[in-house]
Amino acid sequence: MQRIFVATDGSPGANRAVDAAATLAKIARAKLIILTVGNNVSGTQLRRLASTGGDLSGLLEADATRTLGRARQRALRAGVATVELQTAWGDPAQTIIDTVRRKKADLLVVGRRGRSRLSGLLLGSVSQKLASLAPCKVMVVP
Repeated sequence: MQRIFVATDGSPGANRAVDAAATLAKIARAKLIILTVGNNVSGTQLRRLASTGGDLSGLLEADATRTLGRARQRALRAGVATVELQTAWGDPAQTIIDTVRRKKADLLVVGRRGRSRLSGLLLGSVSQKLASLAPCKVMVVP
């Protein structure tokens, strides 16, 4: 295993996935690529944007940077030697699938549930889609 991807949205489940991926990357001496996908704006983000009069793209980019920075710190604390960070935009499942295919991932690690429980129940969870459609092995962390 040379390239381990982990997708994160900063949720507790995603943090567990980052920890598991970091442990595997350390043991395998693999590169850990941490990916976050922005696809919509939360109510909290909209309220913050309205109160500051800021621009939406800047707010979304800052949130992605913050999410990746926290994940990177978790990976480094676990002893991973090589960490790469990536931000992408779009439908989370399809964007992750496209990215791991393009980058030739050996393993994709995801949390079972992200931030949005309701949309997962209504539309199917991202982890379920990835387990079915990803072009590489997928590890789903509870």
